[in-house]
Amino acid sequence: MSAPRPPTDPSGLERYYVLTGGRSGPGGSASSLDVATLIVSRAAAVPGMQHEHEEIIRRCRDPLSVAELGAHLGLPFNILAVLLADLLDAGRVEARDPIPASGAGSGPDLALLEEVLSGLQRL
Repeated sequence: MSAPRPPTDPSGLERYYVLTGGRSGPGGSASSLDVATLIVSRAAAVPGMQHEHEEIIRRCRDPLSVAELGAHLGLPFNILAVLLADLLDAGRVEARDPIPASGAGSGPDLALLEEVLSGLQRL
């Protein structure tokens, strides 16, 4: 009997190595990305572009969080961050911080609720 052959599954670590060109993490502008960061396309895909880059640009015509994008593409965060770094450096996408909820954790704005109640009482 011959020895078992190593798996050649294209969805394994070899695929990630090829996708990122051997890079293990993003650098530069993408180092501050997190799962809630919104990504928006700023340019169209160009012929010859890596398939995953094209897919990111296509999906991010409307803002999409890094977490959602990773789920759509089936890629782990660190691999996606490397791909996003390429697109950020090329100016093809823009990263936006998510809009924080005003007064998050403090409950509804009391002044606004009083104005609404006053308006309802006048009806």
